[in-house]
Amino acid sequence: METTPVLPPPPTESPTPWNWARKNLFSTWYNCILTVVCAVVAFQTVKGIIVWATTKAQWRVLEANLPLFFAGRFPRDSYWRLWIVTAIIALLGGLTWGNIQREERLWNPPLLIILGAAVVGALISPIDPTSRFYLLASIIAATAGYLAARKINRNPPSPTLSKGGLGGVSWMPTIWVISFPLILWLIKGGLGLREVSTNDWGGLVLTLFLAIISIVLSFPLGVLLALGRQSSLPVVKLFSTLYIEIVRGLPLIGILFLGQVMLQLFLPPEYPRLDRVIRAIAGLTLFSAAYLAENVRGGLQAVPRGQIEAARAIGLNTPLLTILIVLPQALRTVIPAIGGQFIGLFMDTSLLSLFGMLELIGISRAVLANPSYIGRYAEVYIFVGIIYWVFCYSMSLASRKIERSLEVGQR
Repeated sequence: METTPVLPPPPTESPTPWNWARKNLFSTWYNCILTVVCAVVAFQTVKGIIVWATTKAQWRVLEANLPLFFAGRFPRDSYWRLWIVTAIIALLGGLTWGNIQREERLWNPPLLIILGAAVVGALISPIDPTSRFYLLASIIAATAGYLAARKINRNPPSPTLSKGGLGGVSWMPTIWVISFPLILWLIKGGLGLREVSTNDWGGLVLTLFLAIISIVLSFPLGVLLALGRQSSLPVVKLFSTLYIEIVRGLPLIGILFLGQVMLQLFLPPEYPRLDRVIRAIAGLTLFSAAYLAENVRGGLQAVPRGQIEAARAIGLNTPLLTILIVLPQALRTVIPAIGGQFIGLFMDTSLLSLFGMLELIGISRAVLANPSYIGRYAEVYIFVGIIYWVFCYSMSLASRKIERSLEVGQR
């Protein structure tokens, strides 16, 4: 019986840049034309942007108004409070990042590049020496938090926690929540500190405050609404369903209008006027919780029925079954959707500029209203867009890291 000879594999081209370009960009005559046209358009576009940014743009509008963009009308003699808050947030951010990256190398090229860029940016930034010192101190605090978290989490988590639940990331939200009273006390004032009215909050400080508090409050409320919609109690299920469907059928701008303008018209005259920041947080929280509830409900429906039956077989009651078995797996499944919802909530804070709140967009409009800076729309909005992109991309990156550490999408 003859055997078929084993032929060697066909020769393959070495993966050089030229081979890749010839295969993907210049494989046919029309691909060659398309590649050349796209290259010319891209070159002209990049050249125009560079020429505008280096010769025509007037970046002095940013340098002169940098404190307004970051702190609004916050008193200058109390800026040290904001820098301490920045250092606290940087420390917590470092702890969170180190906890998320506990299974990767201590230092990797992207992290070193980000750290180096942050240090160089702090050194060359157009701010006073005191602010530059505080900024470098915040970077050091973030690095220290990262190293501390890596040292605490040196031992890898158990497979059960890392794959089935939320694992080591579960203790970080608690630390963030505990830190909020200290942050609020420093910003607003207390125990002898000069009180700063929320009317003087603005810029990035107000944007971050609105976004962070709304995220922290909307998450548990959304989880409770999702559990309520899955409840076997008719009253709880009906209330949760009605709330979710009604709020999801309303535009956010309408809810914010009710809170900022119409609410006081329905309250008795003797009733104290609610702070507009509190009303803004309430509107953002109630709106985001309804959408978050539907995301979490999708995760609840994805939990295998067999695990619930197995938990009941070993004697777990409903609260323990929900907390220990169902919720960890449901939240793990919908981490991408939750991350997207939080990013959307952060960007939704810009709508409050329509009601006179001087967050980032509101401050930008106030700066552009100055006769000295009329027409400088491109410079201002490019700067604000970069700030939004940095924070949104950071949240997206953290979400992907959590997905990778919990092996979302893998069995």
